Amino acid sequence: MAKNVLGTDLLPCSMDPVTGFYRDGCCNTGPGDMGLHLICTEVTAEFLVFSKAQGNDLSTPNPLFGFPGLKPGDRWCVCATRWKDAMEAGVAAPVVLEATHISMLEFVSLGDLKAHAVSS
Repeated sequence: MAKNVLGTDLLPCSMDPVTGFYRDGCCNTGPGDMGLHLICTEVTAEFLVFSKAQGNDLSTPNPLFGFPGLKPGDRWCVCATRWKDAMEAGVAAPVVLEATHISMLEFVSLGDLKAHAVSS
C-alpha cells in the first residue's frame, strides 16, 4: 500500500468526483502518470483560475472523458508541479495530507504542505 506524506497509509482523496490518475479515488502514481497526480487538494476558485491560465482547465465539464468539471470545495488529485507553481504564485489549494502521496515530498517540503493543510 502506498504511503502519504505523514508516513501512514495513503487515504482516498475523493470518490465524488472520482479522482486520481487511475480513477481509484486516490492520489496513486505509477509509470504512466507523467503529470504526477500526487497531491490531494480541496480546490478553490483562485486555484481553478490559475490552473486554467496555465493550460489545464479543471472547471469545464468534459463528458467525453466522464469529467464533471470541478467547483470550489471539490477534492482532486493535482499534478505536483502545478500545485508547487500555484503555491509560489500565492494561490495554492488547501492540501489533505493523509491523502497526498509521499512522493510529493520530492517537490515541496512537509512544512510547505502543512502550511496549506486541511483536515481529512
